[in-house]
Amino acid sequence: MNEYSEFASNLPARTGVADAVSGPARPGNLAAIIGRIEEAVEEETAGIRSGVSFDLKASNARKSRYLYELNRAMKGPGQAEFLAENSEGLTRLRQKLARNEAAILAHLNAVNEVANLLKSAIQNAEADGTYSAGEFGWARP
Repeated sequence: MNEYSEFASNLPARTGVADAVSGPARPGNLAAIIGRIEEAVEEETAGIRSGVSFDLKASNARKSRYLYELNRAMKGPGQAEFLAENSEGLTRLRQKLARNEAAILAHLNAVNEVANLLKSAIQNAEADGTYSAGEFGWARP
């Protein structure tokens, strides 16, 4: 099978047999992954709050990739030790995710409100009253 892929250029080079046998994740890797997730979440929160055109799709893809890395790093022997060693980072991450969730919910509520305003404006513009049942007293409450 051909080892080349259009996606392989972004991956680290294979070093041999050691890549095939996956050893336990190291705590340093978990801390680095948590740091990358924190950075991505902070960037997304700031982007949503700033109101400029923020690429939410790319941000979601990045967070999904980091979540995958976090899940891989958490698997294997020593999971409890990794959690204990990185509890401070995980607590920080939870707090940042809560702020991110609040920003996303505020953004979604604003989008919903604008959509409802546009819907009402379109309905009012299309309804001149000529053929509406309410104009003839037939509308039911």
